[in-house]
Parts: sequence; C-alpha cells; structure tokens
Amino acid sequence: MEVYGKSDHDHNSCTHESGFVQRIGTHFILEGKPYYFNGFNAYWLMMIASDPSTKNKVSTTFQEASKHGLSVARTWAFNDGLGYKALQISPGSYDEDVFKGLDFATSEAGKYGVKLILCFVNNWKDFGGKSQYVKWAQESGQLVNNDDDFYTHPVVKQYYKNHIKAVLTRINTISGLAYKDDPTIFAWELMNEPRTLNDYSGKSIQNWVSEMAAYVKSIDNNHLLEIGSEGFYGESTPEKKLLNPGYQVGTDFITNNQIPEIDFATINLYPDRWLVSSDEKTQIAFADKWVEAHIQDSNDVLNKPILINEFGLNSRTVVGYSLERRNDYFQKLYNLIYDSASNGGACAGGLFWQFMAQGLDGLHDGYEVVFEDTPSTAKVVDQQSKRMSSLNK
Repeated sequence: MEVYGKSDHDHNSCTHESGFVQRIGTHFILEGKPYYFNGFNAYWLMMIASDPSTKNKVSTTFQEASKHGLSVARTWAFNDGLGYKALQISPGSYDEDVFKGLDFATSEAGKYGVKLILCFVNNWKDFGGKSQYVKWAQESGQLVNNDDDFYTHPVVKQYYKNHIKAVLTRINTISGLAYKDDPTIFAWELMNEPRTLNDYSGKSIQNWVSEMAAYVKSIDNNHLLEIGSEGFYGESTPEKKLLNPGYQVGTDFITNNQIPEIDFATINLYPDRWLVSSDEKTQIAFADKWVEAHIQDSNDVLNKPILINEFGLNSRTVVGYSLERRNDYFQKLYNLIYDSASNGGACAGGLFWQFMAQGLDGLHDGYEVVFEDTPSTAKVVDQQSKRMSSLNK
C-alpha cells in the first residue's frame, strides 16, 4: 500500500520515524501507530508572537492546550499587504521580525507537543488575502478584472507560489530547521476557505488546487497537504448539492479532494452563519447531515482522512446563546468525530474556532474559548482529547 507524504528517497526514511505524520488510506499514521487527535484554531499566533509585549501569550496558549490534550493547532502563515504585523509587505518582500514570530510560534508548538497546520493565504480580505495579491498584480501593470483572477492569472499565481516557496524553504531562526523538514508541522493548507463568485462550474478552483498542490509537493514531500475547503459540494455530484446551505461557492468537495497530492479532506461548519434565518433545530439537523455525509464520502469515495477544520458557536450573534448550549454543540460534534474514529472511519479529529489564553481580549470574536473563564467547556474539550488519544494504540 502506498504511503502518501513519504519521499521516494531512502535517505529520508530515517526522518519519518522522527515524527512526520503520514497517511495510509483513510488513516493518519505517526511513528507506525494510528494518529487521532483533538485540536484548535489560533490564527493569530504569528502576529502575537512577533510583538515582544504579547509573545508570552503564545507560550501560555500552547501550555494550556497541551494541559488539556489538544495536540494540533491551525494558524496563519500569511499576512499580506500593509496591515498590522504584515508578513509579506509586497510580493516576495518580508518583514523579518514577523517571520521570526512564526519561527517562535512553531518552535513553542514543538516544545509543548502540539503539531501545526499552516495556511498560506486567505480567501477573505482579512490579513490581505487573494484581493491583496490581485491588487499587487494590478499595481505592477497587469490586466486583472476581479479578486477571482487570483486563481487564474499567471502573474498572481507566481506571486503565490513564491510565497509558498518562501515559507517552505525558510530556516527557522530558533530551531535551525527548514520548515519543510520540521516534524512539528502536521500539514500545509493551500487557502483558508477558497471560494469564487465567478465560476460555479468549479473549473478554476479545481485547476488551481491541482497546480498548487503539485507545486507544494515538488518542494516538500515530507508533509501532508490539504486545501482548506469548507466542504461545499459541486457539479460532480449534483444530487449532493442539496446538502449545501442553499448556495454554491465554486468548490467541489469530491473532485477537489480527489487530486492525488491532496492528502486529506476538510470541512468547516457554521450553521449559525450559513443558515441565519433558520431556527436552532434546523441548524443542528444541518450540522448532523453535513458532518455525516462528508465522513461517509471520505470513507467510501475519497479513501482519505477528514478533519472538521473549523466549528464554533458565537456568543455575540447566536440568538439565545448560552455557555451550556455551546458545550452541548461541542459535545455533539465531538461524538460524531469519535464515533467515526473509534469505528475505524475517516474522521480523525476536529479543531474548534478559536482557542486563546487570557489577556487577548482584543482578539475576541464571540467564538473565543478561554479555559480559565469557562471551566465547563475546558472539561468537554478535555474529555474529547482523552477519548481521541486513547485510540492511538
């Protein structure tokens, strides 16, 4: 059976024993054993780490995470343009202090036994995203029409490839390891929530994923790779489009994830945002169906693992929000994940949005989970971490 994420060169095989996550079929493997986990999102790690006054919050976050058995974190390896703590100020030009923030976050993660999913770019305008890339091309005299040219314009695609290369080949100033050789990294993510408003056929995102996934693997064959997709079904399975929350975004869960260089599938889940006008019952029913359908497709069609990459409940926008309701929602999803994992299914973990240490109030978005402030949620998370890690035998 082919082991994905493994190099063809024998001289690499010794490094694989030192902690790169691999995959065989629908399972992640770490050092010869199945790898299941409980995880979290903390997109802000690089930015907070690059400010000396807040750097310690990164260590505290990993410390807390590790105490509660959270062993995978997803974060941004991008911040494009001229915003606060921008990483890539203009194409190919980086703020070394911010890059050192990412170095620090990565080495602290390793210190506390947390693996990282690092994402290369945003679909949204926050932290620059695809619109910043398109703007750069425009400023250099290229003819671009809209933000979705990100996926098709040769100059924009080259900017993005250059960024991938800059991250993969960077030598971490603390550990001395190139990112592509660092087993602290669990996986790369092509884009946070890729979407297009101009091509519902799915061709432009399909071609883009195909090209960029091959590019990543041409530089780094140690690490796993995923798309960052929310899980919307597309033209290849018209009957499945009924499961979407009533609209399309130009992605295709099946064909996008069938690309050979993509090692595992992801979905996000925000019924409170996607089905704004529906009641709680409808939203919960949607969540159940969404998770179950995607796990089944990962098992039966893709033959690849799947993660719930983002989920959460927003205390600011959800009508009738209560801590108890959030805990119940987490528990519900945790049960679906664990049921799949414990039965040998494709779902290997979930990452809630978003975890942080105390004292980062400026980053609160309604989804934040601060264990010290909400011990009841900490307990729910804790139990799931124990259940998942008990499967790593």
